[in-house]
Amino acid sequence: MPGNQYSPKTLKHPRSLPRSINYLFREQRLLFVLVGVLIGSTFFILQPTLSRLGPSEARTAVTSSLSGSSSVVQSSNRGSQGIFQRRSVSGRVPADLGRRRLRIVVTGGAGFVGSHLVDKLIARGDEVIVIDNFFTGRKDNLVHLFGNPRFELIRHDVVEPILLEVDQIYHLACPASPVHYKYNPTNVMGTLNMLGLAKRVGARFLLTSTSEVYGDPLEHPQKETYWGNVNPIGERSCYDEGKRTAETLTMDYHRGAGVEVRIARIFNTYGPRMCLDDGRVVSNFVAQAIRKQPMTVYGDGKQTRSFQYVSDLVDGLVALMGGEHVGPFNLGNPGEFTMLELAEVVKTVIDPSASIEFRPNTADDPHKRKPDIGRAKELLNWEPKISLKDGLPLMVSDFRNRILNEDEGKGL
Repeated sequence: MPGNQYSPKTLKHPRSLPRSINYLFREQRLLFVLVGVLIGSTFFILQPTLSRLGPSEARTAVTSSLSGSSSVVQSSNRGSQGIFQRRSVSGRVPADLGRRRLRIVVTGGAGFVGSHLVDKLIARGDEVIVIDNFFTGRKDNLVHLFGNPRFELIRHDVVEPILLEVDQIYHLACPASPVHYKYNPTNVMGTLNMLGLAKRVGARFLLTSTSEVYGDPLEHPQKETYWGNVNPIGERSCYDEGKRTAETLTMDYHRGAGVEVRIARIFNTYGPRMCLDDGRVVSNFVAQAIRKQPMTVYGDGKQTRSFQYVSDLVDGLVALMGGEHVGPFNLGNPGEFTMLELAEVVKTVIDPSASIEFRPNTADDPHKRKPDIGRAKELLNWEPKISLKDGLPLMVSDFRNRILNEDEGKGL
């Protein structure tokens, strides 16, 4: 067009074939290409075979293959100023090579049961995110995991929503002793938020419910089919009815939104890392006996409870999460003790001269509590292994150390 001063740039001439070939051979670029193709082909060929091998066989096959590839690289590169250096293929191959590592969130993971669960999940190779507001949880329960690249700790209250990308959710965040849950009940909103998270990210959700959903039971021992006898307006109802509501929400999300859920009904559990003064009978008796105080028995002491060691419970939770059954499942030790019998066991382990002090019973205290665990034994292949006489000394050792340190801090 007249007057148009624009003139297009002259196009560069494409590289000629000889120049391209010369570029490819220069500085052994062809060798890099060939070695890359060789290594990639080896993995593609071995992939179907590795999926059918056991962990040890797979480890041997992978190591042999990579060692062979390293040898090829080394021999092809001799006399070339050492551009490639021979590398010995070493390092650990995970024992369970065929199992996918899971990303798991544990709410209340700094608490008594939660911290033991986190230990088990980390030990088997999973990535674990702990959410805890430290109302009853303690950082001391998890300090041994600080620095582990597969462990994260978030200070957060589950009554507020949170968004994470995870495969599984163990929901343990809830005060479980009367001293704490009467002060700060959190069952319903926390469960609702965690179920919402499970729905959004497609995670499997496990609710830790409680034997308290049975109330003061009219059936003994209690089966999962029993609907309970609960006072909806009593002093304990914030916990009892809160957990019953949590179970309702869990099943509604399962039926209505297709969320994969599991429900565990936990009976009395004891072990190291329990709160020293949480008002629960085992921790009360043990702490009082160590401090040379009278053991307080409420009522006539004839009410019964069942006590399971914490590692048995953790095994049951993991079996339930990994299984195909929704539940609910009773997780507890069917061994039944009166409060007076428990006091005698504590005296035998700690101090035979310990005394007992009787006090008026608390409102709505269940008279009997014993789980029927037939369903868990049949469908989860789970039952408790540790008796009270074997588990209690482990808890006593932990309590004694903590009480001693506590007293030293007070200058006693």
